[in-house]
Amino acid sequence: MANLDPQAKAYLEMFSQMPLMQSLDAQTVREMFALAPPVEVELASLAKVEERMIPVADDAEIKVRIYTPEGQGPFPLFVYYHGGGWVIGDLETADASCRMIANRTGRVVVSVDYRLSPEYKFPIPVEDSYAALQWVSENAPSINGNASNLVVGGDSEGGNLSAVVSLISKEKNGPDISGQVLIYPVTALGYDTKSYQEFQQGFGLDRDLMIWFGNYYINNEEDTKNKYVATLLAEDLSNLPPAFILTAENDVLRDEGLAYAERLKQAGVKVETIIETGLVHGYFTNMAVFPERIKGSINRFAKFLSEIDQKVSSVNS
Repeated sequence: MANLDPQAKAYLEMFSQMPLMQSLDAQTVREMFALAPPVEVELASLAKVEERMIPVADDAEIKVRIYTPEGQGPFPLFVYYHGGGWVIGDLETADASCRMIANRTGRVVVSVDYRLSPEYKFPIPVEDSYAALQWVSENAPSINGNASNLVVGGDSEGGNLSAVVSLISKEKNGPDISGQVLIYPVTALGYDTKSYQEFQQGFGLDRDLMIWFGNYYINNEEDTKNKYVATLLAEDLSNLPPAFILTAENDVLRDEGLAYAERLKQAGVKVETIIETGLVHGYFTNMAVFPERIKGSINRFAKFLSEIDQKVSSVNS
């Protein structure tokens, strides 16, 4: 029997009233979420929130939202990639959580509105994510940020994109990343772990729904073996930035997140792992239902980030 937090039970009951997303097409699902009534939540106080358009490949542009905490700066940086299975999700999805991250960690958070599948399949979301990372690093002074202390992070496929851009940055010798915060990340598209079997239905992110997301994202079966889709399959994970990997106890993605943490450790990367007990996939960006649990998770990785701050400060002094 699953160990479920009372808030998670209420969330799943609410979720069960919705049509099965995997039975619909991508545009219908997007419209369904767009029509949902807005939920008022308490937002963390910040000095400034602004949006900019930044260039990506093919002469296109994407939007970023920049959250600046109170204080003088220049501030350390946190590039955030939202969740949504590469198909749904946007800057609004992660807005309240990004505000809290900026407020509680004292970092300028740059949330990235990368292009979505199936209109923009792999590798375009990866290319957008890396382009955004480059833009933040190169334009740090213009957003009162310190490019020598830049971390990446995100939830679900945003965690996947964070892990992927960390790998690309290592291979391309930059931008330098000080740390990665991976929140219940997708690290493979095998759909066959023990947690996939245990939580395959009725826990928010069904196995069939994850397959639906994955099939919209990839072009063919060969893509499932690509390290920029499935970092768990990358041969060389050495010399990557320190990682904080957070998983939810009742989540199909739990075991692949933990497996990735283990592979990083074996490669000599410093890793901290947390399993948030009683929780389900999607909690981290649902401020209306899980405000205290989100705050607790952020407090946990804020300690990890403060250690990075100290290390960067000692190197630069």
